[in-house]
Amino acid sequence: MKISKIICAAIASAMVLAFAGCAEKEKTTLVMATNAEFPPYEYREGDQIVGIDAEIAQAIADDLGLELVIEDMAFDSIIAAVQSGKADMGVAGMTIDEDRLKNVNFSTPYTTAAQVVIVKEGSEIASPADLVGKKIGVQLGTTGDIFAGDIADATVERFNKGFEAVQSLNQDKIDAVIIDREPAKVFVTQNEGLAILDEAYTIEEYAIAVAKDNTELLDQINASLAKLEESGKLEEIIGKYIKAE
Repeated sequence: MKISKIICAAIASAMVLAFAGCAEKEKTTLVMATNAEFPPYEYREGDQIVGIDAEIAQAIADDLGLELVIEDMAFDSIIAAVQSGKADMGVAGMTIDEDRLKNVNFSTPYTTAAQVVIVKEGSEIASPADLVGKKIGVQLGTTGDIFAGDIADATVERFNKGFEAVQSLNQDKIDAVIIDREPAKVFVTQNEGLAILDEAYTIEEYAIAVAKDNTELLDQINASLAKLEESGKLEEIIGKYIKAE
């Protein structure tokens, strides 16, 4: 009898410890890796990171009952942060492409975007076909970076931030910049004498990157995105930053 009581007590203690361990590991935050240099998707207003992606991530966190934590880092560090578990998801105007799919999974797309070409007004570059043999600026690790590498005889100058590429264009160090259409509009508005070519370089879809082994989170994010789309909230967030032309 005494032995049975000891065994029962031991089992009870083990169960308490097990439940305590589960409680300690209960997730309370959703960590988003981004690069806050990409308006209107993510950028800084004072100490805050705001923009389309920040608001979509906040809406997902709210739906999941989690606190959103945003980690700002170099764009080409985001995939590694998601893979390593430093971040739960990468939300950074990120295009689904084959190379990235080798390392992470992607959510359903939440918006369609385009890569465009910025040039100086009066440039001899009138279409993407004219980029052959030119000096082209891109943000490191972006799809603009990937696509520029396919242009025949072009010299590709890689920058950590999009505005640095635009600055180099202003200083006549490069001939053009390939970048997402919405940030391009912001940069052209802020820099007199620049223009965006009428013909887009590519059309692409943006989605949220999640670690390959975190299928549960991926399913939750997709469910949240579906709710946001169905309710009209997704369109509302995007429309707040991108006005219909």
